[in-house]
Amino acid sequence: MATDFSIYFCDPQKPWQRGTNENTNRLLRQYFPDGTDVSAFSQRDLDTVALRLNQRPRKTLGFETPAAKLQQVLR
Repeated sequence: MATDFSIYFCDPQKPWQRGTNENTNRLLRQYFPDGTDVSAFSQRDLDTVALRLNQRPRKTLGFETPAAKLQQVLR
């Protein structure tokens, strides 16, 4: 799909270049501790976690939710 987004690839083994990604991983660890086999969870369980995270305001988004920001972009 053609978009007008700039893409940046982080260097390997440099987590400080992946701030938002690392923050999201930290949020996911609240539900799935490191080493958890997520295949043991149902799709409904995973959808519930995704909904909770997408409805959680983020500082990097000006304290808006990811779902709200996505709607703004898609309009």
